[in-house]
Amino acid sequence: MRVLCKVSYDGSNYYGFQKQNNKSTIQNVIEDCIKKITKNDVTIHASGRTDAKVHAYGQMFHFDSDLNMNETNWFNALNSLLPMDIRVKKVWIVEDDFHARFNVKKKNYIYKINIGEYNLFEKDYVTQINSTLNFDKIKEASRLFIGSHDFRNFCSNNEIDGDYVRDIYSIDVLLENDYLTLSFIGSGFKRYMIRMIVGTIVEYSKGRIELNYIIDRLDSLEFKTTQYNINPEGLYLNKVYYGRSDIDEG
Repeated sequence: MRVLCKVSYDGSNYYGFQKQNNKSTIQNVIEDCIKKITKNDVTIHASGRTDAKVHAYGQMFHFDSDLNMNETNWFNALNSLLPMDIRVKKVWIVEDDFHARFNVKKKNYIYKINIGEYNLFEKDYVTQINSTLNFDKIKEASRLFIGSHDFRNFCSNNEIDGDYVRDIYSIDVLLENDYLTLSFIGSGFKRYMIRMIVGTIVEYSKGRIELNYIIDRLDSLEFKTTQYNINPEGLYLNKVYYGRSDIDEG
């Protein structure tokens, strides 16, 4: 059977989602727990990777198993073994051709910034800028990134696939009680893409760069990568959409 899971995690103590030798990652921990249940080596397939220190409210992954357990039993078994900073939120038994990555329709990431007084208890969960930002400039710059664009200068552009075009459907900006949240919904996001977009927007809002800095780089086929890449702690994978109400509303 194929098992699909929604998982939340605090990424503070991990070297990202993807499995790495001799390093603690989310994938390593989850696969070790599944092996204890099934007594077999199992590889999980996620909707995408997240980097070190990045968090998730709704990461998705699937795996295959011959163990005949229902959704409730998988949910209970996994959470009984997982550490307290990783929690399975929902389990579905899905069709054998369903894929947690290739069936994705869109993703929602959020980025959190504290522009008020420094809060040491939030240092691992919110990026602390602790200075006034120009809210109108943030919204102005955000609008430039909406639509279908070549993002080669706003991502890690040393990947071998060479495909830098992505669709961003919306960027919502919310300021509440000295906390700024940017919410991105798009077809997919390259590595560092949201952090580099947010980092550049923040620099513009501070008056350190002009709007042409963004315009000159967005959709340019020339490699002139933005030099701004904001911290990972404020980034969260919020939700993954598959265009199926039974999963998207779960």
